[in-house]
Amino acid sequence: MIENINWYPGHMKKTREMIQENLKMIDLVIEVIDARIPISSRNPIINDIIGGKPRVILLNKMDLADGRENDKWAALYKSEGHYVVPMNCMTGAGLSNLLSLLGKIQEKRNETLGRKRNLRMMIVGVPNVGKSSLINRMIGKKSAKTGDRPGVTRGKQWLTLENGMQLLDTPGILWPKFEDPSVGLNLAFCGSIRDETMDLATLALELIKVLQERYPQLLKERYKLEELGEEGLDTMETIALKRGFILPGKRIDYERTARTVLDEFRSGLIGTITLERCE
Repeated sequence: MIENINWYPGHMKKTREMIQENLKMIDLVIEVIDARIPISSRNPIINDIIGGKPRVILLNKMDLADGRENDKWAALYKSEGHYVVPMNCMTGAGLSNLLSLLGKIQEKRNETLGRKRNLRMMIVGVPNVGKSSLINRMIGKKSAKTGDRPGVTRGKQWLTLENGMQLLDTPGILWPKFEDPSVGLNLAFCGSIRDETMDLATLALELIKVLQERYPQLLKERYKLEELGEEGLDTMETIALKRGFILPGKRIDYERTARTVLDEFRSGLIGTITLERCE
């Protein structure tokens, strides 16, 4: 069942231990989250481990999210005492703002300590949220493996930036159980949980239900629908008919329809969408 999404491989336990072991050497934590799901993509385990350590919350994939919601979430996290930088780690948009902020943090820290030392940072986040793409942008070359599949990065990597700052990359980490079923769904919608572990047709149907409620116009425009169905399944079947996803015997190809909807949501083709709104 989709409601019981539960994915916590052994390497995630090791990642948690790695973060705990290295935290004492770190001056600053960069927490990468998905701007489309600013709550669901924040791992409560990371929050517990890091505690009061200074933190930059990087709202990645800002271009895929609703711009008005990006501003609201940034304001909220700033009010909680965090640094916040909206960014697109794939294109590098927002990188100059991040590097400028890190320079100011290092300068302020050195003034407080009364000596110069390059900033040591740790990057954390859930799988497939953009950590490796961020690192590639920060160090100016491709040294960290990247991929659109969660769990590509394994093991600890210390990297040095051109300005001398040091960066510790950690693999993506989820938590043992999602107390709120919507959290697991949101992570699955955005690709932070492997598609192979769930029924894609059911997952896409759940996404269509959410979009039908919150972004009906975008759904109609993308799939050229005059009206949405009374139920999510009706809309899904209409999308299949519009796209010609029909199997022999005039049966709906739910699998192909599901992959199309999920892929087009994840790539921003349906529109700029934020699934968790800042109330």
